[in-house]
Amino acid sequence: MFNVAVSVEVRSLLGVKLADNLRSGEAISFDVKARMEEKERRSGRVSVGFSLSVGTKPSVVKFEVEGIAILEGRDPEIEKMLEVDPETQIPYVFQRVYQHVFMSMYLLSTLINAPYPPPNLLFSRQQQMPAASISQGSATSEKESTQASEVIAVTPEEEPLEPSQERTEPQRS
Repeated sequence: MFNVAVSVEVRSLLGVKLADNLRSGEAISFDVKARMEEKERRSGRVSVGFSLSVGTKPSVVKFEVEGIAILEGRDPEIEKMLEVDPETQIPYVFQRVYQHVFMSMYLLSTLINAPYPPPNLLFSRQQQMPAASISQGSATSEKESTQASEVIAVTPEEEPLEPSQERTEPQRS
């Protein structure tokens, strides 16, 4: 869709297992809060800082991810990438950022034995609630911030299968 290269650098990743109180068959809602702030702009390149906070209801696990996304390409294409998608009410750049950070959250969730958010969390058409708030403003002419909040419910039949908890030892010859 966009001819823009996006590189994502995760600078901080936190996963906290809050409880083991999830009953079998109980639905989990994922609550997402996202923030994006423009850090630097040059011809053909924009650097944005981002933070995502993903929690669950009931309160079982919380993930927090912060980092930098660098967009490189033609200036008009970069501007389109920073715009808010009218369908999801989330900036297009977050599609690429979330694709990258999802794998980190998935791996961390397996390490702490906690449920992980779905790979399409921000862009699912099966949302219970639309984006609650998107705001754009400028602190200076070079900084922009965007905030998003999303609630997604995952029922057990929609939830991806948990990875195997079995540990296999390599065979020695």
